Amino acid sequence: QVQLVESGGGLVQPGGSLRISCAASGTIRSINIMGWYRQAPGKQRELVARIISGGSTNYADSVKGRFTISRDVAENTVYLQMNSLKPEDTAVYYCNALVTVGIGAYDFWGQGTQVTVSS
Repeated sequence: QVQLVESGGGLVQPGGSLRISCAASGTIRSINIMGWYRQAPGKQRELVARIISGGSTNYADSVKGRFTISRDVAENTVYLQMNSLKPEDTAVYYCNALVTVGIGAYDFWGQGTQVTVSS
C-alpha cells in the first residue's frame, strides 16, 4: 500500500506565496509521475502541474509562470511552489502519484490540503 500525505496549505493574501508538499511512503518500487490537482467548490477536479520521472513537467495554462513543481526523488516528495496567488486559485489541492508496486503501476491520491487566497 502507498500513502500520500500533503502539507503546507493555508490562508494567504492575493499576490502572496505558498508552498505545499506531498510525501509518498509505503511499498514503492518507483514513482513514474507525481502531480497536483485541485478542486474548487462546484467545479471539476483539474490538473495543476505534474512532473514525470525523467524530470519533464506540465502545467495548466492558468498557473504557468506562477507555479513551479519540483521533486525530491530520494525522499519521494513533490513540492508545489505557488507565487502571485489569486483568489481563483482557492481550492482543495490533491497530490497524485502513479506508482509502480510489484509488477503493476497504480494511481494513488492524497487526502487534500486547502489553499485559500483571500484578503
